[in-house]
Amino acid sequence: MNEKGLFENEVLSLLKSAKQKDTSYDKVLSSMCTKPHPIAVKAHMQFIYSNMGDSGLFPGTKYLEEEVIRMMGDMLGDSSACGYLTTGGTEANIQALRTARNIKNKSNPNMVVPASAHFSFDKIADLLGIELRKASMDREFRVDINSVGNLIDKNTIALVGIAGSTEFGQIDPIDKLAKLAMSNDLFLHIDAAFGGFVIPYLDKKYDFDFSVNGVTSITSDPHKMGLSTIPAGGLLFKDEACLLPLEIDTPYLTIRKQYSLAGTRSGAAVAATYAVMKHLGHDGYRHIVKNCIKMTDMLVKGTRKLGVRPLIDPVMNIVALDVPNLDDVRKKMRTKGWTTSVTRNPGAMRLIIMPHLDEKIIDLFISDLELCL
Repeated sequence: MNEKGLFENEVLSLLKSAKQKDTSYDKVLSSMCTKPHPIAVKAHMQFIYSNMGDSGLFPGTKYLEEEVIRMMGDMLGDSSACGYLTTGGTEANIQALRTARNIKNKSNPNMVVPASAHFSFDKIADLLGIELRKASMDREFRVDINSVGNLIDKNTIALVGIAGSTEFGQIDPIDKLAKLAMSNDLFLHIDAAFGGFVIPYLDKKYDFDFSVNGVTSITSDPHKMGLSTIPAGGLLFKDEACLLPLEIDTPYLTIRKQYSLAGTRSGAAVAATYAVMKHLGHDGYRHIVKNCIKMTDMLVKGTRKLGVRPLIDPVMNIVALDVPNLDDVRKKMRTKGWTTSVTRNPGAMRLIIMPHLDEKIIDLFISDLELCL
């Protein structure tokens, strides 16, 4: 840091230079985040100093968070669900399994997750001292229920189901997992970090949320398909009793207890989420999802003509393409400005069709892919 500060225009020039080095979303097909809705940006700036870690100082922002949780609960099968906004899916998953661990109170706890589970569960195992058991997948990249059942023992505290897997966009058979969880008196957490703002608006209906008896908690991220600002994740519980194992005394704050993992929390992200959800409503999100699915279908149809097929028919706006010479093709596509990613097993080109894309970009991607094959 300089002894004397710089003028504002000098600082802004430095920021502009740094920003120009960042990747524009225009040709990004690898990210589950996207450009936030303009109203979310306006709301974020309006509440930029609000700290939900000491919410007694910001009762208006706290009210907005309560409304967001109510709206998310309504979207996910239970408007009376409780919870709070997190920094994202990782924090929400940590807190859900922390609740399960504290409630079950096993000396050597373990949790059973699908092999497709997000890497945040590896962090959870390390942080919380919970053994991680990964169940195998079926041919459609959903968790195999028999494999889950075989991994359960007397020390199992929780099962995890994925609703919109990171790599394949697949939805696990949540109803079957719920029956297994209830028959073994286990906590069932659903990681719908991506799918939470997509699945309710698909033409095909899936049972994945609190409408399924036995689901205990759900992760759903507004900063993904919810079009809020970063960081805005969400953790919802079916019963308020699940918040109690997370509470800690906060003697020097304006609130008596705190149940979030982060101490200081962004009220700006709360306001942004409230604003965009109120502005779009169910119809708005339905339109956004419909458009992303339309582009996804367009992509699959176009790549099939090139002899490139998806590993499975896309369930949502996530595609895993079985591209020959994958590494070489991705390098060539990168030289043309495209950012893609890969799945782990089997290896495929992973593409996320987000709202920042349009049909012209999809056409251009298909055209460039043909040249690179």
